[in-house]
Amino acid sequence: MNLNTSTNPDNTQEEETARATARVVLIAAAAAIGGFLFGFDTAVINGAVDAVRHGFALGAGEIGFAVSCALLGSALGAWYAGPLADRLGRVRTMQVAALFLMVSALGSGLVHGVLDLVLWRVVGGIGVGMASVIAPAYIAEVSPANVRGRLGSMQQLAIVLGIFVALLSDAWLASTAGGAAKVLWLGLEAWRWMFLVATVPALIYGVLVLGVPESPRYLVARGRLPEARTVLAKVLDLHSDSALDAKVNDIAHSLRAEYRPTLRDLRGPRTGLLPIVWTGILLSVFQQFVGINVIFYYSSTLWHSVGFSETDSFSITVATSIVNVLVTLVAIALVDKIGRKPLLLIGSAGMTITLGLMAVCFSQATGSGTNLSMPEPWGMIALVAANAYVVCFGLSWGPMVWVLLGEMFPNSIRAIALAVAAAAQWMANFAITSTFPWLAEMGLAFAYGLYALFALLSLLFVMRAVRETRGIELEDMKA
Repeated sequence: MNLNTSTNPDNTQEEETARATARVVLIAAAAAIGGFLFGFDTAVINGAVDAVRHGFALGAGEIGFAVSCALLGSALGAWYAGPLADRLGRVRTMQVAALFLMVSALGSGLVHGVLDLVLWRVVGGIGVGMASVIAPAYIAEVSPANVRGRLGSMQQLAIVLGIFVALLSDAWLASTAGGAAKVLWLGLEAWRWMFLVATVPALIYGVLVLGVPESPRYLVARGRLPEARTVLAKVLDLHSDSALDAKVNDIAHSLRAEYRPTLRDLRGPRTGLLPIVWTGILLSVFQQFVGINVIFYYSSTLWHSVGFSETDSFSITVATSIVNVLVTLVAIALVDKIGRKPLLLIGSAGMTITLGLMAVCFSQATGSGTNLSMPEPWGMIALVAANAYVVCFGLSWGPMVWVLLGEMFPNSIRAIALAVAAAAQWMANFAITSTFPWLAEMGLAFAYGLYALFALLSLLFVMRAVRETRGIELEDMKA
């Protein structure tokens, strides 16, 4: 009996496509570890706030700056990441970012005073800022259009996983030592180990990015066409010479072959910058002005101040970060089905309501500063509202902004425009984070009411200014 053993061409093609998709996912995952470090480095300070404040006898303004100073470095790193990536390549720039982060982790854990801490936190911030620009740009540049949204969302998933692991390690170290200010190992306090453990993911990141291919768009811009064809064949599942030639030509045309964009290319005819650049900047600013990082930088201190024990405050913070991770997974599943703009609108509406509810809850509190008291049931309502707010943000403005920033700009200005938008994001983050201790002393109801107002403004902004990018090739993005 003869068996038909011929290969079905359709099945073979599907298997090859699946393998190509799997390769892209692995490449994107390696690059997104920069987002993990981004989340870890920025959130790890949460567990150390009280210990650092009391250990160095800092006031509200001083602790606000000590917490937020890394964000100034992040703005600097984000600003120069684009030009550096255009000169050295995306992969080499990611390696430089890993080095900054590893050195910062060691320095921050071994400081002798608050000025030392500020210095090393700024160094780490530079690495975070670089990673925040390069990872989404790189992922967008190696991803097929039909899955680019989901792969771009991996950056935000990595960020929230980094936040979760940082807060979990903070809680575990503080619990093991009996408090963040207690000595743990080698004569070092637990809060110092909170910084030191960041050397591990930084080292892993630096090693993994050694194995990812360079961006085909960077290779084409540098005239390295054979390498670009090889990468495109792997990540886009292109095999015919004609298809590869057509793709390379499309990229070369969109990049204005061998032209290096500068800030001058971002200028617009009326308002100083191109409208698409302003849209990117305002997306970045609103993402921070809704106050999300107050939850992840100060939440342990916040819940402790309204009556929860230190242990319970750490547990609540970890639970909130788990919620953030889970809802980000939901966003990844929805981004290429529903689209970017609808999710942003849903998130803005939800954040306006939940932040407004938090403002009402804190208006019922008595006392001030770190000596607040919130009567029942307002404490539990505030806790539920805070987590509902994280759900709204994690479903929308968390991942969608990074997806949009990685893909919304034309190829000719993507790196430099993304650098400008990310720098604006870090400056906005600094403004919110550094002012929160001062706003908290004025009144938490006022602080969360202000964030609710910005959430409402973000809703109006998205309705009027943001364009949907789902399914559009990067070469077809318009200014």
